[in-house]
Amino acid sequence: MSGEYSLELNEDQIQIQKWVHDFAESVIRPAAEEWDEKEEFPWPIVQEAANIGLYGMDFMAQAMLADQSGLTMTVAIEEMFWGDAGIGLSIFGSGLAAAGIAGNGTPEQIFEWVPQCYGTPEKVQLGAFCVSEPDAGSDVSSLRTRAVYDEAKDEWVLNGTKAWITNGGIADVHVVVAAVEPELKGRGQASFVVPPGTPGLSMGQKYKKHGIKASHTSEVVLDDVRVPGSCLLGGKEKLDEKLAKAREALINPKVTSGKQPAMATFEATRPAVASMAVGVARAAYEYALDYAQERYAFGKPIIMNQSIAFMLADMATQIDAARLMTYRAAWLARNGGGYKNAEGSMSKLMAGRTAVWVTERAIQILGGYGYTREYPVERWHRDSKIFDIFEGTEQIQQLVIGRAISGLRIE
Repeated sequence: MSGEYSLELNEDQIQIQKWVHDFAESVIRPAAEEWDEKEEFPWPIVQEAANIGLYGMDFMAQAMLADQSGLTMTVAIEEMFWGDAGIGLSIFGSGLAAAGIAGNGTPEQIFEWVPQCYGTPEKVQLGAFCVSEPDAGSDVSSLRTRAVYDEAKDEWVLNGTKAWITNGGIADVHVVVAAVEPELKGRGQASFVVPPGTPGLSMGQKYKKHGIKASHTSEVVLDDVRVPGSCLLGGKEKLDEKLAKAREALINPKVTSGKQPAMATFEATRPAVASMAVGVARAAYEYALDYAQERYAFGKPIIMNQSIAFMLADMATQIDAARLMTYRAAWLARNGGGYKNAEGSMSKLMAGRTAVWVTERAIQILGGYGYTREYPVERWHRDSKIFDIFEGTEQIQQLVIGRAISGLRIE
């Protein structure tokens, strides 16, 4: 491990926390209901974030690379999602594409493409990370999207349909995970950058979702999409070596065959997703706490009833536990401690469950009011469910954890 273990925030992190919270409180929250109803990408809000430096390459670099604790990004994300999950994902959604490039690309590719996932305040751009497919969500080893190398032209030809893609079709830079040798399953896959304006890439259906409705989610259709050989993340030589190892591993199980590009990205982003869930849970808890102190029934604030006070006590405890697990996972990811017991997956599993449960309890505390769209807790409850599903379902996290604690290939 490269750093001394500590989950205490430093002065810079506390300042960033306040900065993002102020933006969430003054800009995001007042607009949240409007964009949830519209079900459209909140361009004006993302533009405001870009204007102050909150959406952009510089902030991402500062929060991810300059931070030795690994906590800065989780702190910022929690505050953003405290404001609103749909808008928060619109602001941070490009980060998944950037993480896919950073996790699999060469230094030259990272330098070229990560900034293009964000653009500039004068010209805001978006990134999209394309893994899931209509028949391959949790099972990323079964991707049908194919990448075939045209040696004569030094180009890759991509064909297939991606599903549930954040910023899909409206992004400038799409990072696509495709099968190069399908018989090798996950070990036969590679990641490709599809540059802005590349012919053959189009948006399929846009999904009408239960929650996070301000975030754009759609299919991405790849029809003979040709990209230069330089758009293969990591390069051809590295891919050929990986494929050779994977073929050998089929014959000799003792040979390790490298990491899957999709899973490498998800491993890095799971603490970030957990912090999103913590932010939503905290928003609902704080709102329910205020309501319980102000709402009178039978001549006293309803928080004076043990049934309400104990619910809030459990909510506060669960949120703190989820946050601490998230901080630990983020610290381990940054400091090379490794995930001995799949702490990244543990944090996402815990935080996702916490968000769903806490937001449901918040509705219960508000009673009939909580069930109406006049109060934000029903929106937070709708938003919370996605954290049990995307970037690895609850059951996939349990599978990862089960394999880590047992050392067995549990199926």
